[in-house]
Amino acid sequence: MAKLVVEILDASDLMPKDGQGSASPFVEVDFDKQPLRTQTKHKDLNPTWNEKLVFDIDNPRDLPNKTIDVIVYNDRKGGHHKNFLGRVRISGASLPSSESQATVQRYPLDKRGLFSHIKGDIALKMYPVLEASSFFVAPNENGVEPESRVGADHKANDEGEVYEKKKKKKEVRTFHSIGTGPAAPPPVFPGFGFGGNQMKEKPVAVETRSDFARAAGPSAAMHMQIPRQNPEFGLVETRPPVAARMGYRGANKTASTYDLVEQMHYLYVTVVKARDLPVMDISGSLDPYVEVKLGNYKGTTKHLEKNQNPVWNQIFAFSKERLQSNLIEIIVMDKDIGKDDFVGRVTFELSDVPVRVPPDSPLAPQWYKLEDRRGVKTGGEVMLAVWMGTQADECYPDAWHSDAHSISHENLNYTRSKVYFSPKLYYLRVHIIEAQDLATKPFQARSLSAGWNEEFMFVASEPFEDFIIISVEDRVGPGKDEILGRLVIPIREVPPRIEPAKLPDARWFNLHKPYFGEGENEKKKEIKFSSKIYLRLCLEAGYHVLDESTHFSSDLQPSSKLLRRPSIGVLEVGILSAQNLLPMKSKAGRTTDAYCVAKYGNKWVRTRTLLDTLAPRWNEQYTWEVHDPCTVITFGVFDNCHINGSKDDSRDQRIGKVRIRLSTLETNRIYTHYYPLLVLSPSAGLKKHGELQLALRFTCTAWVNMVAQYGIPLLPKMHYVQPIPVLQIDALRHQAMQIVAARLARAEPPLKREIVEYMLDVDYHMFSLRRSKANFYRMMSLLSGITAVCKLYNDICNWRNPVTTCLVHILFLILVCYPELILPTVFFYLFVIGVWNYRYRPRHPPHMDARLSQAEFAHPDELEEEFDTFPSTQPSDRVRMRYDRLRHVSGRVQTVVGDLATQGERAQAILSWRDPRATAIFLIFSLIWAIFIYITPFQVVAVLVGLYLLRHPRFRSKMPSVPVNFFKRLPSKSDMLL
Repeated sequence: MAKLVVEILDASDLMPKDGQGSASPFVEVDFDKQPLRTQTKHKDLNPTWNEKLVFDIDNPRDLPNKTIDVIVYNDRKGGHHKNFLGRVRISGASLPSSESQATVQRYPLDKRGLFSHIKGDIALKMYPVLEASSFFVAPNENGVEPESRVGADHKANDEGEVYEKKKKKKEVRTFHSIGTGPAAPPPVFPGFGFGGNQMKEKPVAVETRSDFARAAGPSAAMHMQIPRQNPEFGLVETRPPVAARMGYRGANKTASTYDLVEQMHYLYVTVVKARDLPVMDISGSLDPYVEVKLGNYKGTTKHLEKNQNPVWNQIFAFSKERLQSNLIEIIVMDKDIGKDDFVGRVTFELSDVPVRVPPDSPLAPQWYKLEDRRGVKTGGEVMLAVWMGTQADECYPDAWHSDAHSISHENLNYTRSKVYFSPKLYYLRVHIIEAQDLATKPFQARSLSAGWNEEFMFVASEPFEDFIIISVEDRVGPGKDEILGRLVIPIREVPPRIEPAKLPDARWFNLHKPYFGEGENEKKKEIKFSSKIYLRLCLEAGYHVLDESTHFSSDLQPSSKLLRRPSIGVLEVGILSAQNLLPMKSKAGRTTDAYCVAKYGNKWVRTRTLLDTLAPRWNEQYTWEVHDPCTVITFGVFDNCHINGSKDDSRDQRIGKVRIRLSTLETNRIYTHYYPLLVLSPSAGLKKHGELQLALRFTCTAWVNMVAQYGIPLLPKMHYVQPIPVLQIDALRHQAMQIVAARLARAEPPLKREIVEYMLDVDYHMFSLRRSKANFYRMMSLLSGITAVCKLYNDICNWRNPVTTCLVHILFLILVCYPELILPTVFFYLFVIGVWNYRYRPRHPPHMDARLSQAEFAHPDELEEEFDTFPSTQPSDRVRMRYDRLRHVSGRVQTVVGDLATQGERAQAILSWRDPRATAIFLIFSLIWAIFIYITPFQVVAVLVGLYLLRHPRFRSKMPSVPVNFFKRLPSKSDMLL
């Protein structure tokens, strides 16, 4: 007899059900009325069974029509009471034909009903054995055969006995794999199924299944979930030794100031200046510089030519973790052509260095006399300040750190931590109404007039240093224009507009003839006659200028300070560290020079660049005022490519990005997690570049204002009173991004354009087949809830559970008899659901979800298309293939849109007399129903309709109902299309 083998390996991330944050799961498998179960794993949300269950197959030809039910339960009292943890239904048609073709596959656990709270997945391996003689178990290393139980033979004795290996030579625990080999050739037609392009896997990898329910009927197909993402791409909670978690507040001044980061102690040395230095050269000149030595670390100031009283004002910082000596040497040297000359030195013992704790005032520098190598006082003095401090010291950002001692003075500025502010942006509205007295020639007697009445919008930034240049031109021929007049208006002279109802008055402006070839200082002759143009100009201060997408915007305030809402709280962020970074400069013999950028509102922060390390520890804390909780803070990690004298056109490489929505954070709670740094590239696909550790705390200072924010429009009033078209918004967003990038690139050190574009997601609105898939699955996820309601209604109507159906009948009759209870019942039911869901609320902040983004198994050609330039630079045959694929997908979308239009036109045709007989039938039926409902009490009608809809299956027919048949026979306009 043929057998079916179901190997149950493990499960992960199960829902806790025992009330103590855990569960005791076991698996029950039912195939062809042969229920078998595994052992119970007590108090384990990530259990491992590695058990085999064996079932009889009566007729192998019927296997594709069979269904395998795998249900995970929580064992409450030795198997007599159990809680549902999730289920998987696998069609026999999806099984491999033999054991050699079977692979370990991971299935997401599905819900049993609409209001089930289920999460996690289970790893299974299933295959049929067609001949009983071929079914055997290989002995283990010691030659001992493991125990086995066949379900049909031992069902009478013990249904719970399982086919199990006690010892396993090698256990496969690889959950997911991402192809890293060469890119596969592009598909011909991936279509709209979004599942045709799977990347090749390694033989031991676990394949994630999403087609296991394809033969289980339409309802199962609609409930098909997208498998959960690779655990490697998940969030990891941490407990770093930060003061806010360890209760230091108030006991330690430094800890209370920087309580979201770990304290990092540094030795600071400030070299201020020197005086009366002795001359070392025969020529009588001195080119002094200072060396600060501590063990193997050495920092050097700039050398100043021919100066016996130099001034340096330079700060050096040495990490306490890397101190290799107990002696600090400050040596003054003379720069020479050959060997530099020794001028003098000052030494300090580390045990004698004072400790400074903010908010103490800075340590006052003192004069120290220089000594020679034998400790004898020589001529000259140097002014120094030496102390022990932390990263809370105000000297920390500008100090030359010991890990950057090999960086030149010119490139040192690229490694420092800085805070930037975006310029304040305004929309500039230019309304061109008309022009008069336009003359095509200087002395033409006849003048022309023109009216346009068109509006243009631009983005302007403070300080208003730019000009509006308006020129009126005459098209005298193809590609040839003649300038009739020009007007230059400084933006600072344009009046602002705050209130929607108050438009500034339009004005007449004189158009000036352009002067070519004249000197700048030559005085122009007075013109008695000039053309005029009628304009209305204003700076729109009531709008918020969008420089990022509204879906993850960090600022929604209007441009005018008078219209801004007060702050509702404070967001404190500790950028702690990163780990497992990939070497970005392996070709140059280095690892990674990483720094982190955070953006919220108009404030950007940039941490210090830590050189040549794959596990940087920044421990820098920053604070932002919060005006709206429904905003997003963005973090990006980059590799610095400007520290070794690289060219200005070199681009910093992306390591990863993290977004966190503030409304998902609980107030006054500290979140410390490792966030995965994921990057998509056309060559390597989705790649994890490391993990970023952050500490977050959102503190609310005005609860009433924060609650009121949820009833206020998201954008300022002007966006709704006088909305800007969507296409124009996209163009203005691009202008705003260009202005912000240009302004931040002028800072020192500059925040490069590629960083600003990556943080603002400048290409978010470009077409991407991967994003289209993600949005499609998001829609399917929403529709799955509606499908679950329909399935519940269908189960009630078909009396699948008689007790539930009877209760629904009773509830229906109560609501019909007492209709005033309908709304209270609905709202009370919503309240109960919300309270019940509180225990399952998210415990962690959101992060980049690779599976939701459809990035984990994206086809290389799709990524290549996503990252292609606009217009495309790919070969014509590849562009043609993409065009054909887009036509194929669009054809399916076109069919769906046409079907929706058909249903709508049929609804319109009911009363439009397009089908006279159908309209007459409907009118007569409506009249009869109107009279019947008028005569009969409403409760009676409602009871009759409800009982008819909930009637027993014995009184139902499998044929479509009369109203459905009538509706489908109504005409549409599809037959009128060419």
